[in-house]
Amino acid sequence: MKPATLGPDDLLPADRIPPPWPGRSVLLDGTRIHVRDTPATAPDAEPALYVHGLAGSAQNWTDLAGLLAGRLAGQAVDLPGFGLSDPGHRYTIDAFADRIVRWIEVSDRGPVHLFGNSLGGAVAVQVAALRPELVRTLTLISPALPFLDFRRSLQGRMLPLLAIPRGERLAAWRLAQLAPEVMAQQAMEACIADLSRIGEQRRREALEEIRLRHQTAHHAAAYVRTFRGIVSCFLRSYLPGSRSLWRMARAVQAPTLVIGGRHDRLVDVRVAPQTARVIPDSRLLMLDAGHVAQMELPRTVARAVLGLLDDVAPVRDPG
Repeated sequence: MKPATLGPDDLLPADRIPPPWPGRSVLLDGTRIHVRDTPATAPDAEPALYVHGLAGSAQNWTDLAGLLAGRLAGQAVDLPGFGLSDPGHRYTIDAFADRIVRWIEVSDRGPVHLFGNSLGGAVAVQVAALRPELVRTLTLISPALPFLDFRRSLQGRMLPLLAIPRGERLAAWRLAQLAPEVMAQQAMEACIADLSRIGEQRRREALEEIRLRHQTAHHAAAYVRTFRGIVSCFLRSYLPGSRSLWRMARAVQAPTLVIGGRHDRLVDVRVAPQTARVIPDSRLLMLDAGHVAQMELPRTVARAVLGLLDDVAPVRDPG
C-alpha cells in the first residue's frame, strides 16, 4: 500500500453541474438493465464502468464521470432492482458480480477501469478477483467489505428486520409512511458529511429519483433482500472457504485506488485502510467526507483517479 497521488487540477474541466447522463434500457440475458453513458471528450479515452451502492443508482456517478470524460469513456449501470433496472432473481454480491461480468462481456469493452462505491465496491472486488482479464484498474470508494461491528454503521438498525419473515413487507409499509422529501433528506444526511457541498440541482434530482422508487413495487424487497445478502456475505467472509471477500481482495491483480471517508456513517471507517492493506497493488486516500465521496468531493476524487491512471499508463517512446 502507498499513498494516493493527486493529478493536476488544471487537467480537469471547469466546474459545471451536468444533468444525469442519458440512459438506455438494455436486454441482458432476458432482463433489462439501465445504463447511462458519459461520452468521452478525447479520442483516446479508455472504457470505464461505474457501479453504485445499496439503494443508489447510476446517477451517483454523474459528476465524477463528467470530470473524467477526457480520459475515460464512462458507463454507469443500475444494478438489478435499483434505479431503472428490472428486479433481480437474486440479491447477493455473487449475483450482482455476475451481472457486471456479463455486461462487460456483452458490451465488449473490457478490460475496463472499474469503479465501485459501497456495495458496488464489494461487487467490483469480486469481479476483479475472479475475472482479472476484464479489469484494467480498480477504484473503490467506501467499499462495503466485511466488518462485524454493526454499531459502526447506521445500517445496523436494519438487522432486526432480517429476522422477520417477509421483512420486506414491513419495510415497504414503513417506506410508504415517509414523504419523498423526508426520505431524500434522510438519505443525504446518512451519506454526506457536509450537506453544503450538495447543490440544489442534485437535491432535486435525488428527490425525483426517490419519487420514482415509490412507484415501483419491488424497491423495498430489493433493498431488504440485498441487505440480507450483504450480511450473509460478511459472515461468510470470516469462515474458511474461497468465497471470503477478504480472500478475494488479496487475489486482486489490478492496480487499485481505495478512497475512504473519515465521516462515513454507513461503512466502518477502518474498512478502507484495511482494504488498501490487503490488495497487493493499492493506493489509499482518506478524505474529510462521508459515504459517497464521488458526490461530495468529486473533483478531489477525480484528481486521485488521474493519479492512478498516470501511474499505470504505459511509458511512451520519446522518439
